[in-house]
Amino acid sequence: MTVEPNWRTSTYTKSDSCVEVADNDATMVRVRDTKDRERGRMDLRPASWARFVAFTKRLPL
Repeated sequence: MTVEPNWRTSTYTKSDSCVEVADNDATMVRVRDTKDRERGRMDLRPASWARFVAFTKRLPL
């Protein structure tokens, strides 16, 4: 069964200038560009997305 993506943006950025993430499917995290939603998306395994998020949190702002 396919889960309909529940797209959301980060609370740290404006809604028109970042990426959207749909992580409501236990098997896949989807990422797309807010400015060009129809162009395409990345589908990532949850473990890969978690590693990416952990890596970005370690970087200085």
